[in-house]
Amino acid sequence: MTRHEVIIYSSNGCSYCDQVKTFLKEKEIEFEERNASNNKEYLDQLKEKKIFATPAIFIDGKLVLGFQEKKLSKLLGLT
Repeated sequence: MTRHEVIIYSSNGCSYCDQVKTFLKEKEIEFEERNASNNKEYLDQLKEKKIFATPAIFIDGKLVLGFQEKKLSKLLGLT
């Protein structure tokens, strides 16, 4: 399987964030989580990119907002 750089910007109490993480774990995809609720630096990184919602998922630099299973699967080469 091809390795991808996957970074998830999440926040506390975000059900879609939990869905994304569960999906990736089930597919055995490694990811880095950056919780914007717990770390102001991560929140600032999102604001710099003009992103004001979570989850914000970057797969090899491509942005996916929210839990979009088909789009995530495509970018990860699962389909």
